[in-house]
Amino acid sequence: MKTFTYTITDPEGIHARPAGLLVKKAAEFPCSITLKKGEKTADAKRIFAVMSLAAKKGEELTVVCEGDQEEAAAAAMEAFLKENL
Repeated sequence: MKTFTYTITDPEGIHARPAGLLVKKAAEFPCSITLKKGEKTADAKRIFAVMSLAAKKGEELTVVCEGDQEEAAAAAMEAFLKENL
């Protein structure tokens, strides 16, 4: 299991466009990818789950990758978040 945290820097937080891109990026990997914000968790491969987090600028997300290619998935997700959120 690979875990990292990321603080959202996008002024609009996770809205529809970046959420859709995040889901597409997560779908590239066979492992499970979970986003956690406080007590809420979401499957990163499901757009409605990602949107339900209602993550805003300054809030912290914990990303958990578990399974096949978890290290590659964690690296790709971290790079994606830094570039897009």
